[in-house]
Amino acid sequence: MKLLLLSNPTFFIEEDKILATLFEDGLDMLHLRKPGSEPVYCERLLTLIPTRYHNRIVANDHFYLKEEFGLAGIHISHHNPILPNGYKGQKSCTCYDLEDLPRCKKEYDYVILKNVFDSISEPDYKSRYTLEQLKDASRRGLIDRHVMAQGGVSLELLPQVRDLGFGGAVIRGDLWKRFNIHSGMDFKDLLLHFHRLRKASE
Repeated sequence: MKLLLLSNPTFFIEEDKILATLFEDGLDMLHLRKPGSEPVYCERLLTLIPTRYHNRIVANDHFYLKEEFGLAGIHISHHNPILPNGYKGQKSCTCYDLEDLPRCKKEYDYVILKNVFDSISEPDYKSRYTLEQLKDASRRGLIDRHVMAQGGVSLELLPQVRDLGFGGAVIRGDLWKRFNIHSGMDFKDLLLHFHRLRKASE
């Protein structure tokens, strides 16, 4: 099962070092999402991340970065809903309803299903589905290897994500809460937890 990471929405000093280390330690994909950011700051971050990892980064904003930095692809969501004219590369999208999955899977290389569990980083975002609904979606083939689970995914819930048949899990709060972006310099706890996540996803 793939392990995807959603970037912290805020830029911070140690970010490039942490991301490069996570890639080195087996991170499958990074979704670079910096809502409301100036493109120049995303460019700066990408220049600091070794180019050998750029093909494992997806742009959720500022889609021109895909070509400029040789990124893996772009991601369509309600924040950035328009596919660039003539775009031919890898594309993924956010899906907000189980019944929309068949359509999304036809149009995109993979799909991120939102709000699978209660969000860790945004407490107001609760799960949209019961476990029984998710199991039913799996039985019907709606959830498969082309669908990634997002929302409240933690180390404890990774086995459930795998058992439901998801192709991957999108991690955010469960990892970033282990590092203080405003004053932290030592990210050993974050890396240790990532190793646990990586092992649990294998």
